[in-house]
Amino acid sequence: MASKSNDLKFEDKLWAACDELRGSMDASEYRNVVLGLIFLKYVSDSFEEKRQELLKSDYPEDAEDSDAYLADNIFWVSPEARWNNIQKAAKTPQIGEVIDHAMESIEKDNESLRGILSKNYESPDLDRSRLGGVVDLISDINVGGKEAKERDILGRVYEYFLQKFASNEKKNGGEFYTPRSVVKTLVEMVEPFKGTVYDPCCGSGGMFVQSEQFVQEHQGQIADLSVYGQESNPTTWKLAKLNLAIRGIDNNFGAHQADTFTNDLHKGTHFDYILANPPFNVKKWGGEKLKDDPRWKYGIPPEGNANYAWIEHIISKLNPDGKAGFVLANGALSTTLKEELAIRKNLLEADKIDAIVALPDKMFYSTGIPVSLWFIDMNKNSEDERDRRGETLFIDARELGEMVDRTHREFSNEDIKKIADTYHAYRGTNKQKYEDVAGFCKIAKLDEIAKNDYVLTPGRYVGLAEQEDDGEPYEVKMARLTGELKKQFEESDRLQDEIKDVLKELGYEI
Repeated sequence: MASKSNDLKFEDKLWAACDELRGSMDASEYRNVVLGLIFLKYVSDSFEEKRQELLKSDYPEDAEDSDAYLADNIFWVSPEARWNNIQKAAKTPQIGEVIDHAMESIEKDNESLRGILSKNYESPDLDRSRLGGVVDLISDINVGGKEAKERDILGRVYEYFLQKFASNEKKNGGEFYTPRSVVKTLVEMVEPFKGTVYDPCCGSGGMFVQSEQFVQEHQGQIADLSVYGQESNPTTWKLAKLNLAIRGIDNNFGAHQADTFTNDLHKGTHFDYILANPPFNVKKWGGEKLKDDPRWKYGIPPEGNANYAWIEHIISKLNPDGKAGFVLANGALSTTLKEELAIRKNLLEADKIDAIVALPDKMFYSTGIPVSLWFIDMNKNSEDERDRRGETLFIDARELGEMVDRTHREFSNEDIKKIADTYHAYRGTNKQKYEDVAGFCKIAKLDEIAKNDYVLTPGRYVGLAEQEDDGEPYEVKMARLTGELKKQFEESDRLQDEIKDVLKELGYEI
């Protein structure tokens, strides 16, 4: 696997590709153009890796048989659409035409891609020499093959680009790809083995990709999981469709993009599992038009922040035994805004909030807002789980994770296992015995939460971690500490006298 430093060079190089087109197109146009090219390179790389494998097999003739690729969920790429053909045309005036024909060919040969690939590369508004430069840059980057699929390269690219585009356009990057370690934590806790899984703001589809991997790692059948999603951004919706198509995951994302609040494409449908990372603290979400919406069972969300609207939407879409895990900004844990406090109180008294996990900072590429994971269980007294009625588990994971570069932190597999194992011990779904751990986890009863004004901040409940006894007797330790403090006071007095002398020389006697 590539090192973290190589990952960053990879992302920087792709951004350089965007800069090549910046002078001739606006941000939304060149974003689509570059992402389309990256996808084309991704498809071609994956195809070529399989092609070389087939050429070395006992049946090399299969290298030109489309069924041999489709069997491994690899798209068939006709000769004119392969990247080497595009690279050859990079410095010619026909480069736009060549790319458009490649996109049309791939759509024609792969039903799941119909209507979702960009085909505007021949546009007169697109500078041919700049486009050729982008092709040359992307040519050196491997974005396909097995390793790229495992690392969800398309999602990583999209996350990085959203951050950059938002920064350059001086907008808040409110929607972005969820980092893999955060998604994996959600999936390992919710455990979507079998049934329906839904994401009301699916972004590039990373929740579903990780769910598929979870099922495979636990010897399940991906065919037992049905995927539903919705996305309001048209570019992101197409990317999600591509991301799942690459992996052969059937999905129902609706016929087009749509806003989940004002145009629920899955109205009346309920799900076994919900995984989501809603955009944080959205102010304009259409709440003024939805005052009488039946989703607001626990109270009407405020018009100025969508956080609690997302919570209620998610709960409204769960089956009677459904479970959900989602990300929210930390402000939702303790907000005292009248409408939000009332909803939080009602949710707790209705026994819907199963667990809260506080995350460390720097987990996301495009925001520094501190966040937490919320877990909802519609039935805390199911037959195969411990009776948790009237209880909520709090986990403070802020000390976990490691910095992978100057600005980004990730959970290790061990971190994720520690969090997930604690949750499953609490639920009684693993062999471990649950115990409160000072500074890390605690089960709180409803009356304790009520005494804390229904605040859900984990640190308020788990307390401080116990300090190890260093073996130094109390009397000896106090004598040592007071001796050190005396020396510090003496040094302070000396420095104070020096400062007074300097001020006196300047004519400012104290």
